[in-house]
Amino acid sequence: MNTVASLILGAAVVVAPATATPLSWQDCGDGLHCAQLQVPADWTRRSGPKVAIGLAKLPARDQARKKGVLLVNTGGPGEQIVLLRQAKQAFADLTEWFDVVIFDPRGFGASTAIDCPIHAPFATEWVFPDKAAYDAYAAKNRAFGEACAEEAGVLAGNLNSWQIAHDMEAIRKALGQARLTYFGNSHGTVLGQAYAELFPRKVGRMYLDSVLDHTTPDLRAWLQPRAKALEGNFARFAAWCRSTVTCALHGKDPVAVWDEVMARARREPVPAPEAGPQARVSDTQIASRATFSFEDTWERLAAGLARAQAGDASFFAKVEGAVDPDLSRVVLCADLPYPGYGKVKELETALRRDTPHIGWRAVWPMANHCGGLPATRTYPPHPLAAPGLPPVLIAGGEHDDNTPPADGRRLAGRLPGARYLAADGGHALYLSGNPCVREHVHHYLVDGRLPPAGTICESPSQ
Repeated sequence: MNTVASLILGAAVVVAPATATPLSWQDCGDGLHCAQLQVPADWTRRSGPKVAIGLAKLPARDQARKKGVLLVNTGGPGEQIVLLRQAKQAFADLTEWFDVVIFDPRGFGASTAIDCPIHAPFATEWVFPDKAAYDAYAAKNRAFGEACAEEAGVLAGNLNSWQIAHDMEAIRKALGQARLTYFGNSHGTVLGQAYAELFPRKVGRMYLDSVLDHTTPDLRAWLQPRAKALEGNFARFAAWCRSTVTCALHGKDPVAVWDEVMARARREPVPAPEAGPQARVSDTQIASRATFSFEDTWERLAAGLARAQAGDASFFAKVEGAVDPDLSRVVLCADLPYPGYGKVKELETALRRDTPHIGWRAVWPMANHCGGLPATRTYPPHPLAAPGLPPVLIAGGEHDDNTPPADGRRLAGRLPGARYLAADGGHALYLSGNPCVREHVHHYLVDGRLPPAGTICESPSQ
């Protein structure tokens, strides 16, 4: 997946074992205890400079009866401790059995932090319409990346899941745990995959939710499940419109309306008077801003499409969503390095053959993150070997087009003894409160009981 020379560190470097460092926990408010752990900035040079890893603990309710410690990463990549403060209730059930420990990855938050002096560029039209637009964005992203790397100091080039997995092993030792019990969500599953490969015999139990596959180096094979999941959500939207009288496109063919609007906007951008008298919206802008993943957005999306068909694309002139934390893309692109414009366009053309309506858009999010970033040491996707790894529980939402269920199934098939738990849902099943998933996760983490093969968690409303 990388267009520059990449170093698969885990296969190339032998790292001397780290010694346990005791943690000094201090009350840090909101019911949390906090500590810091010193680790090498570069685990290939243990005697080199050190950096701090900040940790926070939500203590088990009954310390005398607890089963141990559960290490959590909710994804991002980004700050974690602030999320634990905001979403303690999501982890409350787990404190019946565990001290829940979360850590800010190197570079973030309470760890040795990197404050990038230039913000990462924000592309409101991230399905880039042409090479000139991509090149202009990539130049800004390169300037951001170069400034960030200079500010990173000893952490420059050391922000990938190989390094963070070694931090996790140091955390395990500092916590006094013979085996690591781990819960990774989204990008946290990449950290889990790295840890499982590097320290398979140090894993006790591992739950991976909404898997971001880090085992498939072929980029087209990696993108196809995302494209199919996105196209599938488009099809669900169209079926909902056909059967729902409150859909603004009810009585029409929603697929034909979408194709008509996109073709018209491709020929000539459609007026968007609410955004200004001269505002126009192109097909790539519509593709960047149409969200089919969440059912609660469908009614507004259908109304916006109906207006666009009538000649007013104002709905698609609005930009929604939060800007990614600056450093997140540096870590993400070190784990999932991405090619430049020419290759991305080739992949888009290939995906359009099978997912012509919107699935092809799946090639562009990573181009938005990674375009133009300066070369760094990466830990790119590669086949995973983890001899001695105990059974892992993996769950995925059938409608998740961010981390599609095919990723989780593929990983489960590559880890001997792993069990895949399917769910009628989207992203972050445990954290979003799916009761069936949570029950199975609790059984697994507490006593190792895996759900029966083929188990499917239905939607909570069913």
